[in-house]
Amino acid sequence: MSVNRDLEVFYSLARRTRAGVLDWLDTLPEEVLNRKHPDFAFGSLSAIYSHVADTYLWWVGSVGLGGPDPEIHAKSVAELRTAFDEVDSTVAKALDAFNAPDNPFDWTSPSGSRSTLTQRWLILHPITHEFHHKGQALALARVLGNPHPGKPDTDLLEPGP
Repeated sequence: MSVNRDLEVFYSLARRTRAGVLDWLDTLPEEVLNRKHPDFAFGSLSAIYSHVADTYLWWVGSVGLGGPDPEIHAKSVAELRTAFDEVDSTVAKALDAFNAPDNPFDWTSPSGSRSTLTQRWLILHPITHEFHHKGQALALARVLGNPHPGKPDTDLLEPGP
C-alpha cells in the first residue's frame, strides 16, 4: 500500500469537487469568466483558477519535485482543464515519489526566506488553498450575476453516511 494513501484519497475528493466547479464555469460565457472585478483577489474567475493551478504546480511540482516554475494564464475553461490535467499529473508523480511525507526539510524561497516543510504539507497546502479561492470564486460569480446553482455541492464532502 502507498505511504501516501490518505493524501491520494484527499486529493481525489478535491479533484471531484473541482470537476463540478469547472463544469459549472463551462456554462458561463467567456466574458463572465474573464470579467475583472477590483474587489476580488486575482480579479476574474479565470485568473482565480489559474492561480489555483499555479499554486499546485509551484508547491508540488517546483518545490517538491524540482520542476519548472509554472505560469498559468487560462482564459477559457478548456485551458483551465488543460492546466488541471497538468496539476493532476504532477500530484500523481509526487504521490509516487514522496516517500517520507512527515519528515521535515528546510527550504529557502527565491526571496531568501527560510521555512521548514514536509511532503505532506506540499500536497495539503494547495488543496486548502484551492478551497479558500473557490469560496472567493463563488462569491465573485454571485457579484457578477451568475451564482453557482448549488448542485452539485462544491464542498469537499457531501452530507450523508
